[in-house]
Amino acid sequence: MLDRLKQILTTPLLTLSGTAVTLASLLTALGIVVAARVVASIAARGTQQLLKRRGLSDSAQFAVGKIVRYVVFLLGLVVAIGTLGVRVDAILAASAALLVGIGFGLQSIAQNFVSGLILLLERHVGKGDFVQIGKAYGSVVDIGLRATTVVTRDEVTIIVPNSELVSGQVVNHSVPSTNLRVWITVGVAYGSDVRLVERTLLAVATAEPLVLRDPPPEVRFDDFGDSALKFSLLVWTANPRDDMRISSKIHFAIEAAFRQVKIQIPFPQLEVHLQRGGTQP
Repeated sequence: MLDRLKQILTTPLLTLSGTAVTLASLLTALGIVVAARVVASIAARGTQQLLKRRGLSDSAQFAVGKIVRYVVFLLGLVVAIGTLGVRVDAILAASAALLVGIGFGLQSIAQNFVSGLILLLERHVGKGDFVQIGKAYGSVVDIGLRATTVVTRDEVTIIVPNSELVSGQVVNHSVPSTNLRVWITVGVAYGSDVRLVERTLLAVATAEPLVLRDPPPEVRFDDFGDSALKFSLLVWTANPRDDMRISSKIHFAIEAAFRQVKIQIPFPQLEVHLQRGGTQP
């Protein structure tokens, strides 16, 4: 029985670069790959814990951990191939033409992989950052080998190819700080006391707990509109994810405060003058 098993394990299945590949060597290589994956995961977590104790940011810990994971796993893969008795350089030399063809076919994947490494090294976009990609806003939850995963405020997952993050325009609301300025525009009727409008808007902003006191809220008199005096209330928040909630709460508060102090928000108005045309005799 043991002899039969040994014969099965040592029977050559194929030959690569002059080396016979057996079932035993395949199982050994597979075991090394699995072990390399486990070791890579442990090494990445250990590196992140070490960097955390050193006080590095979460995005930096994630980036370095990812790179350590890739490097350790790649080394394990090379060792696994070596256990098969196969020289990697010999395979590459013998199949250069095939690799060129595969390279053209996998050009997009290779581009995204390199872009992922650039993201991890340069850290313009990191895990946990709140970003705008096109018209979508969301938090970066993972930067993978091929794509980056972004979860929007509606809990919708967007898979973005890494190359788009490197070559396209991405607005990162978490760098250099998470502070975000929110603009609230409002129009009041002509004849209103503009200083009362200013004081009322500042009081509304100051009463909102999600609004930062430093930098302080600011009121700007923007324009003389067709049917209203136009103002902007500028406030800062420490969490860019709260911008829509803050804007809604302040809009409610402004409407209530204006009613209390008798400031009118006018309807759009349009004056039409009709002129009777003369008739020819």
